[in-house]
Amino acid sequence: MRPRLLDLFCGAGGAAMGYHEAGFDVVGVDIEPQPNYPFEFLRADALTVSLDGFDAIHASPPCQAYSSLSGLTTTDYPRLIEPVRGRLATSGRPYVIENVVGAPLRAPVRLCGSSFGLRVWRHRLFEMSSPPLFVPPCSHAEFPLPLDVTGTGGPSSRPRSAPGGGLSRKPATLQEARDAMGIDWMSRRELADAIPPAYTRFIGGYLLAEVQAGVAA
Repeated sequence: MRPRLLDLFCGAGGAAMGYHEAGFDVVGVDIEPQPNYPFEFLRADALTVSLDGFDAIHASPPCQAYSSLSGLTTTDYPRLIEPVRGRLATSGRPYVIENVVGAPLRAPVRLCGSSFGLRVWRHRLFEMSSPPLFVPPCSHAEFPLPLDVTGTGGPSSRPRSAPGGGLSRKPATLQEARDAMGIDWMSRRELADAIPPAYTRFIGGYLLAEVQAGVAA
């Protein structure tokens, strides 16, 4: 029987697919409807939903408060990493918290799309209850012109500076955006907020080993 993973703040399921491919049965939770989520879905508050019946937990709290662009708006976005960490750390289950560079995660692993042969860089941080010893480094030199799938705009005639450095451009079509992320089921708007499944396929291998080690003990 495959272990069960609870995917909190799941969005349209980029992280979920990676964990599924790593060997988990995944259940997603989000306060908003997610009609394109590829697995079992529960519409609920991630801060109060029951954690019972799951072997591991992943959480992707809203990132707007921690983004490098947060200073450009007066909106007071919620800062949920601390309360989420409190829930997960006291649950006794292996866990992962994902967020953007700049978020207050503890000893996080940083992953990049170029490390997995993708045409996006999309740096993301992962705090893990048992982090891996080896993390694949960025391969920006092999992918010097990454696609920029943020927002929903089309391609530009001129390259622009990207938050991760270097040059980037918008995908010309939805299919090009999907191919760049390794995701074939999301809308353009959903892709803008997603993480590539390759990230959690990698992370999920270590999380699965942690779950199995706990069962064996």
